[in-house]
Amino acid sequence: MKKLIFATQNEHKMLEIREILKDLPYEILSMKEAGLDIDVVEDGATFEENAIKKAKEIMEVTGELVLADDSGLEIDYLNKEPGIYSARYLGKDTPYLKKNQIILNRLVNAKGDERSARFICVIAAVYPDGRVLTGRGTIEGVIGDKITGENGFGYDPIFLVPELGITTAQMEPEVKNSISHRGKALRKIKTQME
Repeated sequence: MKKLIFATQNEHKMLEIREILKDLPYEILSMKEAGLDIDVVEDGATFEENAIKKAKEIMEVTGELVLADDSGLEIDYLNKEPGIYSARYLGKDTPYLKKNQIILNRLVNAKGDERSARFICVIAAVYPDGRVLTGRGTIEGVIGDKITGENGFGYDPIFLVPELGITTAQMEPEVKNSISHRGKALRKIKTQME
């Protein structure tokens, strides 16, 4: 079976990725499973640039098909912060519990639509022959008023999906995968790869 390396160390992401891409004819490996310890500097100005850069650098080292994502949370009240800096926002080693509480504190005076936000994910696929594919997914929501939910990771406990009345951290994995930014981006890239 052909290999596909997904350029992440994040085990939570790998669960989502494997579930959505399970019917592709590839063995899907994380960087750790592929024996890679490469830290790609994400210095692009967009989610697309960062995802493509990660995938290209890992493909050049391995010679395998590589998928990479760049994703983040945009909060309108905070001028679209943290955006492409979501993982490094308030310090790379700052726990998300603390990051989420700081965001809630910064939005204490924001009401209703002022709390609008979205998760964005771009997946890039870079083939050894140089082909580059991208897929973008978005989920719209609002920032809740408290940290809620045990599922998910990152900013999920503060991201509320109004139609469902729950945060992405309260969703069962199947529900989250069906509506999430990463799920949408993965399905877009999957249709291009088939």
